Amino acid sequence: MSFKEAFSELKSYSNPAKAEHSKRFFKSGPGEYGEGDKFLGITVPNQRKVARKFKNMELDEVQKLLQNKYHEARLTAVMLLVYKVEKANEHVFEEVVQFYLKNLRYVNNWDIVDSSCHQILGRFLFNKERDLLYELAQSENLWEKRIAMITCYHFIKRDDFKDALKIAELLLNDDHDLIHKAVGWMLREIGNRNLDLETQFLDQHFKNMPRTMLRYAIEKFDEPLRKHYLHG
Repeated sequence: MSFKEAFSELKSYSNPAKAEHSKRFFKSGPGEYGEGDKFLGITVPNQRKVARKFKNMELDEVQKLLQNKYHEARLTAVMLLVYKVEKANEHVFEEVVQFYLKNLRYVNNWDIVDSSCHQILGRFLFNKERDLLYELAQSENLWEKRIAMITCYHFIKRDDFKDALKIAELLLNDDHDLIHKAVGWMLREIGNRNLDLETQFLDQHFKNMPRTMLRYAIEKFDEPLRKHYLHG
């Protein structure tokens, strides 16, 4: 299995009209968060199909896919890594994690982050020290900060909320909309499992939270409670 084979298969699903739409959807214009990104116009189900087919590809070939200029190639590469670790032994899992961290600068849009970090880093760090996430949360890099927050999704789904709340607090004053959305989403997921814990956090911070973050966090609340936080 080679990069050339995987990339050729990916390209067979390309759609120029969808590629044009993706340029706008993923904000690839000058000064936007995805500035300069390039697209082939491939649907996510077709990317998953390729990722599943090539999940046993060697990491040096995966690296060519992950470092590719096309957005869909990079997304397919991280999907492939997720499939690779699903039933991996500890040695293979650690190898994939180190590979992922070494190539973190190519995990560089919100869908690439969200499709991989909690399934790779989250699973790996679940029973380990999580200092790495605090380093990423304090990075100057938008995607590293989002990785720090979304990686906590794996912990949240297992009723482990401590680091998610600490990282949410670290990112409260971030100025980027994509961080506001990430923090709000993770707070909402905490609330889905422990509403009291989420409302305790909101009671402390809601008056100073960015509105987008707050709206994401309270999206599933009953209307009276939503109004309390929006207008309280």
